[in-house]
Amino acid sequence: MTDPSTRQYRFSLVMITTLFFMWGFVHNLDPILIPHLRRSFSLSVLQSALVDSAVFIAYFVMALPAGLLIRRAGYKAAIICGLLLFATGSLMFIPAANTQQYVVFLAALFTIACGLTILETAANPYVTLLGKPERAAQRINLAQSFNGLAATLAPIIGARLILVHGANDQQLAAMPEAARQAALAAEAASVKGPYMVLGLVILVLAVVFYFLKLPEIGGRSGNAPAKSSVGAALRVPSIRRGAIAQFFYVGAQVCVFSFFILYATRSAGVSPVTAADYLGWGCGMAFMVGRFVGTALMRVVAPARLLWRYALACTVLAAVAMLAHGLASIAAVIGIAFFMSIMFPTIFSLGLNGAGHHADMGSGLIIMSIVGGALLPLVFGFVSDVTHNVQFGYAVPLLCFVVIAWFARAALVQDSRDAHAAAPSSIGVTKRV
Repeated sequence: MTDPSTRQYRFSLVMITTLFFMWGFVHNLDPILIPHLRRSFSLSVLQSALVDSAVFIAYFVMALPAGLLIRRAGYKAAIICGLLLFATGSLMFIPAANTQQYVVFLAALFTIACGLTILETAANPYVTLLGKPERAAQRINLAQSFNGLAATLAPIIGARLILVHGANDQQLAAMPEAARQAALAAEAASVKGPYMVLGLVILVLAVVFYFLKLPEIGGRSGNAPAKSSVGAALRVPSIRRGAIAQFFYVGAQVCVFSFFILYATRSAGVSPVTAADYLGWGCGMAFMVGRFVGTALMRVVAPARLLWRYALACTVLAAVAMLAHGLASIAAVIGIAFFMSIMFPTIFSLGLNGAGHHADMGSGLIIMSIVGGALLPLVFGFVSDVTHNVQFGYAVPLLCFVVIAWFARAALVQDSRDAHAAAPSSIGVTKRV
């Protein structure tokens, strides 16, 4: 690594953190899009879950190409490329709304997600490397805290801009088919304005990064890192376990957030806009506060231990979410949002712990495993449709949190072994096991 000033490090961290906020904002518009498009196109729960599939399948497709792009062109060029794809997908919402084709909406979301894949593959390891190694987990949790801020604001703002209903269900049912289709088309068009503004903001941000001087990271010694491969990276136990855990974590997060409005309207009987407020002020705020609290706790509690305790708490709360009703059910999900807040960055950091020159490829593999957000919501939707109860879909996140607890426990064992191996031995001193 070059030796930039502390001031340059801090400014670079601030600019990269804006990316965490922007991709968090667009991701947390998806829970608004799902009930909106479900109504506009008369979709089942399983069909509406294709919104998440279109987004997160991009992570599987683009993660390794993103890693290669970073290796060949550097972090800055990759970030600019990701922003341009992000902006293109956002602007595609205009023709999607004009054509009234669900598949075009899915294509726009896929394009956005391709850009986000590049951004996340670049920004997550960049933040972990931009400073002292022992503070990597804290830095990435701090940056991801602004992703939590976006999780608070996006549902509140998005609900008021996108969930615009011109007629209720009874009025729509009484309309002639042509009038009904016209009314639904007018509602679907409400996405054009917000996504056009978002696309223009992202284009401006791409221009800013083009002229911005970021410290280029090529390895901690300042030399280019040795090349890795997919097979070699997967042979690193922490990377392999991290990819598995991240698959299940992202699947759990998407299930919890994306189906929250549908869940809250059924379990607590609230309106969609009220449910969106609970999602923003409740889940989003809990998610953001959880990130800041978790970052602070990591000063006194090992990240792996904190992750293990939080995973167990989420497992219990997911069981409550399956069975509770009224405000208790909403409170359980808000609790899940708080405790799962540290999971993505902590899994990412622990997965790359000790990865050495495999870090770039390991980052791509862990980002690639975000495909869990494409597949597990389909299982959630299938369970909900088969049982005719969206609450029973929470069996899917419950299983995910069990897997994350396993990962955290394995990381704790590995930390203990590393500490034991590093401890100096002396004659006449009995070692504790």
